[in-house]
Amino acid sequence: MNIIICPGINESAITQSFLQKLRFLLSTELNFKDSENILIFPAQNYSALSTFHILQFLTERFDNPQATSPLLFISFSAGVVGAIGAAWEWQLLGGKVKAFIALDGWGVPLFGNFPIHRLSHDYFTYWSSALLGSGADSFYAEPPVEHLEMWRSPHSVRGYWVHSAASTQPQNLHQATPTRLTAGEFLTMLIERYGEKDTEIGR
Repeated sequence: MNIIICPGINESAITQSFLQKLRFLLSTELNFKDSENILIFPAQNYSALSTFHILQFLTERFDNPQATSPLLFISFSAGVVGAIGAAWEWQLLGGKVKAFIALDGWGVPLFGNFPIHRLSHDYFTYWSSALLGSGADSFYAEPPVEHLEMWRSPHSVRGYWVHSAASTQPQNLHQATPTRLTAGEFLTMLIERYGEKDTEIGR
């Protein structure tokens, strides 16, 4: 599995902070040592909204989509727009998408024939985004945090993991029993779920 990071329209230092925290969590929680399979789309050089440029980035690095290990997308804010389109296009080229994770992709419809997960910086964003496709298990911050804080410091953002049954019926959230954890722990759980950590996949 290859992890594809698609930032939003934000300073690169914030994305680097996200990567640092993510790599730390993966190394400590999953003994994940090989970082070559984590690729970062250079959103500072192109539009984060551009499906074309994200797909071009992927095809330059993986010249045969059909023979490439599955991709797991982690996208943020405006980057969710370009990334979901690239995930669809990648499949049309014969590639596989393991899962799609969107951090604060507010207002972006998310649908696909692969697992989709949303992380939101507050309950309202979670609830209103779920109306456009809630996907599988999701997360929302409680107490609420600033939008960029989700990307800068996922390890310190506390909230609730909403299990898939409640995610598909957001109006019944309070009737469910969400699990308390951090956004970083939620991401780690998803990567462990979909990952093949013992397989060397950097190419």
